[in-house]
Amino acid sequence: MDNKVFMQVNRLSGRGSAIDLLMIWISKRIRFVFIFVLVFMWFKNDSYKNAANNAVMSMGITLIIHTLIKWFYFKPRPFVKNRVGILIPSKLDSTFPSKHSLLVFAISTSIFLYDRFLGSIMWVLSLLTGFSRIWVGHHYPSDIIGSAFIASITSIILDKISHKNIHFIRQ
Repeated sequence: MDNKVFMQVNRLSGRGSAIDLLMIWISKRIRFVFIFVLVFMWFKNDSYKNAANNAVMSMGITLIIHTLIKWFYFKPRPFVKNRVGILIPSKLDSTFPSKHSLLVFAISTSIFLYDRFLGSIMWVLSLLTGFSRIWVGHHYPSDIIGSAFIASITSIILDKISHKNIHFIRQ
C-alpha cells in the first residue's frame, strides 16, 4: 500500500508544471519559514520564548532519534528500488525517518502546544513539507507519517517534562 500511494502521488510530478516548482521550493526552502517563526517567537514574550526553546530541544532530540534509527534500520529510497520520477537530487541513505519531516513536525507540534492558531498553520506547512518529499520522489508516505509521529510524541513528552519542571521550580 505504501508503494501504491507513493506511485499515485509521484506519477503526477515531473511535468514541468508550476506545482512541481512549488513542491521543489517547499521541499528545499520551507525550513526558512520555520526558522523565521522560531526567531519571531523568541523575541515576542516569555511564553513564546518557552515554546521556541521546547521546539529547538525537540528538534535536537529528534535528530538524535533519527541518527539512532539510521544506525539500526535501512530502508531504500523509492528511486533506488523503482523507476520513479525524482525532481531534485537526493542522498542514497535510508528513507526512514525523513529528517525534513522530523524537524518541521517537531517545531509545529511544539508551537501548537502553546498557540493553537499558529501551531495549526505550522502543522499545515509541515504536512505540505511531507507531501512535497513524496512528490519530489524522496520518501514513501510511511516515512512521513512515522516522522510526524516520532516528532510529535517527542514534542509532547518534552512539553510535559518542561511543564512539570516549571511547576516544581515555582513551588
